[in-house]
Amino acid sequence: MQFPDYRGRRLRKNDHFRRLVRETRLAVDDLVYPLFAVPGKSVKKPIHSMPGQFQLSVDYLAKEVREAFELGIPAVLLFGIPFQKDEQGSGAFAGDGIVQQAVKRIKNEVPDMLVITDVCLCEYTSHGHCGILEKGRVQNDLTLEVLAETALSQVKAGADMVAPSAMMDGQIAAIREALDENAQEDIPIMAYSAKYASSFYGPFREAAESAPQFGDRKAYQMDPPNSDEAIREISLDVSEGADIIMVKPALPYLDIICRAKQEFDLPLAAYNVSGEYSMIKAAAQLGWLDEEKAMLESVTAIKRAGADIIITYWAKDLARSLRK
Repeated sequence: MQFPDYRGRRLRKNDHFRRLVRETRLAVDDLVYPLFAVPGKSVKKPIHSMPGQFQLSVDYLAKEVREAFELGIPAVLLFGIPFQKDEQGSGAFAGDGIVQQAVKRIKNEVPDMLVITDVCLCEYTSHGHCGILEKGRVQNDLTLEVLAETALSQVKAGADMVAPSAMMDGQIAAIREALDENAQEDIPIMAYSAKYASSFYGPFREAAESAPQFGDRKAYQMDPPNSDEAIREISLDVSEGADIIMVKPALPYLDIICRAKQEFDLPLAAYNVSGEYSMIKAAAQLGWLDEEKAMLESVTAIKRAGADIIITYWAKDLARSLRK
């Protein structure tokens, strides 16, 4: 196939041809919408570093979920900011915790929406780390017990799926065992399998009020230069019982998404994180690029790399754009 016999432009000359031969198709069915629940009533607090995103009290959160459901978005991912934090992150597993309240309200008002809950301690601990501390270090095995208790409490509240994000070794096995022993063997686990210690999480830490009070998370989240390590981490999660695997962040790690898709026969999620969202928002506000076109291009790239599920703050905007 050499020029002039092959002319690639023949199938690009108008939108009808381009649509006809398009290789990657983004759909609203691919999307998960992350949301932040806070205590109170009638609270809709803008997240300064994430324009268009809010911390929402449970009543407003339910309305937001209903709007997402009516747009065709199949699932939401819930994060919670408790009324009070402590060293043990006890708000994460409390029966009346903020996420547990949110799950109950959503399942009561929008029962057909899939509700996924984040399982981590960083939003709930006074020190902001993802696990239990002793002598200034996160204790992996002590944290596993708390993560398992947190996942079980969320499922008892009505969560359809849990998503452990703490990057503790053995967390999938500990949660799977706790769920199975409590007659919750049908609840799937979406594992944050390859979660990198990324600079692109900055806006999220404002949204979830989860910045560590000292140090960083490099001792438990992955080192950005590593690729083979991601495959090892994913392999461990698969062996421990993960139903869906995830790469986070998405855009700086498209190579990891592509490799994971090739090597594992499980549904693959990718998290289009806060920094990726906020960069486009900021550039669009300055008039440097077209927000809708940049949004569609970047999220399509995640799908093209191999993601089956895309967790993104753009979910509602994408759903509207895809209807056009």
